[in-house]
This record gives sequence, C-alpha cells and structure tokens, in this order.
Amino acid sequence: MMQELGKDIPTYDNALSYEDYLLRKGDRLYIYVYSIDERTASLFNSGMTNSRQMVRNSMGAVSDLYTYVIDDNGNIQFPTIGDVPALGKTTRQMKYLLEEELSGLVKSLGNQSMVSVEVQVVQRSFSIIGPTRSGRYSLNKEKVTIFEALAMCGDLSDIADRREVMLIREINDSTIVKTFDLRSKSIVNSEFYYIEPNDVIYIRYMKGYSFGINHVSSAIGLVASTISFGVFIYSFVDKVVRKIQNSTQLTPGINQ
Repeated sequence: MMQELGKDIPTYDNALSYEDYLLRKGDRLYIYVYSIDERTASLFNSGMTNSRQMVRNSMGAVSDLYTYVIDDNGNIQFPTIGDVPALGKTTRQMKYLLEEELSGLVKSLGNQSMVSVEVQVVQRSFSIIGPTRSGRYSLNKEKVTIFEALAMCGDLSDIADRREVMLIREINDSTIVKTFDLRSKSIVNSEFYYIEPNDVIYIRYMKGYSFGINHVSSAIGLVASTISFGVFIYSFVDKVVRKIQNSTQLTPGINQ
C-alpha cells in the first residue's frame, strides 16, 4: 500500500515521461503490408491475402511466417528487400522506413499501388522474482505500470519487502539495476512507474524472515525431535530398571 511521505518513505523526482519503445536485438516484429492491389499484398505477406484479423488469429500457430526477429547486427530480413536496419528505432520509424522501401520497389515494377505497413512488437514479456507468483508474464498492451505488473502475479505476499524493489533492465547491450520503495506515493510520477519489455522485477524477502520463520521452524522441529527421543529413552530405561527390580525381588523366593 502506498503511504504518505515520511522519514522512512523516500521521495522520487517527477521524471514521468513515457517514451516510445526503442527496438532491441532479439525483438520480434509483426509486419503486415496493406495494398489495394491483391497481388502486391500477397507478395509481401508470404502469399497471404486474407484480412489482417485472420492473419493475427493464425499467429499463435504460424507466427514465424509473419514475424521478423532483429538479429545480432540490428537488422531484420524482409522479403524482396533484404536487410532492414531496426535496432534503436521505434515501430513508427520502422513503419515509415518499410513503406518508403516497399513503395519504391512497387513503383520500379511499374505498379502505382499505394502501400501501407503495420508494425508491432509481439511476444513482449517481463519477469518477476520473489515472494509472489514468480515467472514470466506477457505484456498485452503498450503501457504497463509497475502496479499492473504486480497485479498480474497476484500482488505481493505479506513477507515481501516493498521498501527495496529492484528493477533490472537491459539498455544498449548493458544492464542497469535500480532500487525503489514501492510504498512511496511519488512513484506514480517517477521513472519507475512504467515497465518495459524484458524487465526483471526482483522483490526481496523482508529482513528477518529467514531467521524468524525458517530458522524458528527448524528449531522447533529440532526441539520436538529431541523431546520425543528423550521420552523414548526415558521410557526404555524405566522399563529396564523395573524389570531388574522385579527380578531382584523374585530371586529370594526361588532360592527358598
């Protein structure tokens, strides 16, 4: 729960600014070409002339036919064009670049049909690690806040330390790690508010949890086991002593 600012609640600068996502190596792009001319659309859509909705519905099974992965050189391999630089561009810039390239190609073939291109980043995800439902989750929309991300995993448990949440993010072949206090109200205006594809959110256990629960449980188990073993030994020794005493009492009678 967010709390009012206090001596132990940090304040974050008002740095909220959602910028268009810059494409990275390994990103998978869904690209669909529109044209009034059916043959032109078929040429660039792997022979597919169906509607956009039908193509998108089929992506779950044959996504490789309609998506392009940004390789280690920062390019995608697009039919009839070849290498197209994508690294560091936005999807809007990729759209304009492809429209320019494809329009020029179509005109060179004597076709004056207009070409329009749709570009989207697909199979985007983020990961959560900690005292919650850890795992990888899909980003199903362009803007996802830190609270929406945590809600996807069922929120944090009572043993989660909300004071030190770590955000691990890859930028330009480097990894940055930032720590923030999830309790602060000012987080909604901070740089931590929106998450990006491939982000890793790491939540620590509350300090003292390891000893307070794990160690205490182990200690209780050890004590219980010791007591049980002691009771067993006492019972065994007591039976042996009683048996010896009984034998001693019966011996004079037998001798007589």
